[in-house]
Amino acid sequence: MAPSDLRARLMAALERDSGASSDFDLNPATVLPEGRKLRGAGVLAGILDGDAGPQLVLTKRSSVLKHHPGQIAFPGGKVEPIDPDATAAALREAQEEIGLDPANVEVLGTLPPHETVTGFTITPVIALIRAEFTAVAEPGEVAEVFRVPLAHVTDPANYMVQSRHWRGTRRHYYTVPYGPYYIWGATARILRGLAARMAG
Repeated sequence: MAPSDLRARLMAALERDSGASSDFDLNPATVLPEGRKLRGAGVLAGILDGDAGPQLVLTKRSSVLKHHPGQIAFPGGKVEPIDPDATAAALREAQEEIGLDPANVEVLGTLPPHETVTGFTITPVIALIRAEFTAVAEPGEVAEVFRVPLAHVTDPANYMVQSRHWRGTRRHYYTVPYGPYYIWGATARILRGLAARMAG
């Protein structure tokens, strides 16, 4: 796919309205605590259109982390005081976590914020990675950096709804497995929203 075609498809998807998403979309009976305070975060959905076609860069979190150990995630993290906004946070964290130079990133736009069960409101930043790069996983934070074909995660047919017991209740969530990688939870829900927009 020509870079201009991919850019046009992504820009068209960003212009469509799919509404906000959350970890509670499939769990409407969840009772959220009153007065809860959400922390801002930004994640980078970076897409590289190389010889293998458009691919999305994802990470596998370190198994020693306190939050979400071993899970598949976008590069990203909390909005810190030094960050002007969530996009800046996503770019900073991507540089720290996978060695992606912000100068090698063309930000196209953002999806609506996603609220997580852990108290974050995540802004997904959709971007093109301009040129091939060598990923460097941040020690202690990232166990692996890998790529998934964009076509796989933007095909609604590849998504399933599964469930497990969590804090005494059954929680439902999206999954979009790829090879040995079990992509689920907030990452899968955000990608499911992108898939809906691109399919529309």
